[in-house]
Amino acid sequence: MSTQRKGGWIQTATGRKFWPMDPHYGDVYVHDIAHALANQCRYAGHCREFYSVAQHSVLVSRSVPAEARLWGLLHDAAEAYLVDVPKPVKPHLAGYAEAERAILYHVALRFGLSPFVPDEVKRVDAAILADEAAQIMTPPPDDWHLPEPPLGIAIEPWSPVTARRVFLEEFASLKKGGAL
Repeated sequence: MSTQRKGGWIQTATGRKFWPMDPHYGDVYVHDIAHALANQCRYAGHCREFYSVAQHSVLVSRSVPAEARLWGLLHDAAEAYLVDVPKPVKPHLAGYAEAERAILYHVALRFGLSPFVPDEVKRVDAAILADEAAQIMTPPPDDWHLPEPPLGIAIEPWSPVTARRVFLEEFASLKKGGAL
């Protein structure tokens, strides 16, 4: 008996199939997430220099309480399969929010997390925008109207190779032998 999956599949960095519109927790691998996020630049590439989603995720993870650190690291994991879409564009892409929620749900299942991103991770994710705006972007043409004050962290952009390695090291230290 063959099972039909919704939509087409993408090939991941580890050579697996992943159905972005029909995710399953068994198709989620941290090496795929780390690789893809390390190769995606934040802010649609409009930073002064390359700054990856993986590095952003590590910095968020290191800025939340211990019990939320794994979620901090994986809060943007859906972007490994959907890409990092700028915030002003996301609400206008039909089905994107649903696909992102479905993938994050399966990420949570795969790695033993609660089904919802903790509020503290969301707060830190919003606050780091101020640090990123000040340190990796050119001076803004207008006020960003940021919801939180900066975290006060220093950002020195990493190469994709470094971002991938540090992301995986962070994961290993938080998961301690769990599912990859």
